[in-house]
Amino acid sequence: MTQRLATIAILVRDYDEAIAYYTRVLGFTLLEDTDMGGGKRWVRISPPGVQTGTDLLLAKAKNAEELSRVGNQTGGRVFLFLHTDDIGRDYAQYKARGVTFAEPALREEAYGTVIVFTDLYGNKWDLVQRKG
Repeated sequence: MTQRLATIAILVRDYDEAIAYYTRVLGFTLLEDTDMGGGKRWVRISPPGVQTGTDLLLAKAKNAEELSRVGNQTGGRVFLFLHTDDIGRDYAQYKARGVTFAEPALREEAYGTVIVFTDLYGNKWDLVQRKG
């Protein structure tokens, strides 16, 4: 049996606001934006350069309970791990585009170089360049 994670849903306040942030600021690619009717859309994005892998589904919060979870789907822990082939380049680009970092500088860990940043909604991400 072969399985893989295909899509992870991330709660957002507004589709267009989220698309603009993830594509313009983080440089993600808009894969799909399909109108599902009734104000619902099927919006998928992925990091630049990805041929196959896990993508994100931007899921618009539809009620007060879901809105309360926007930006805090994991109780304040890091939610997503974005691997890069050049953390220095991406760190500089993100800083120039106004991304907020939760740490003052890149740090070295056993698995590679990492820094935590927050997205438009406050979700924490690890930007990681793996060793080797």
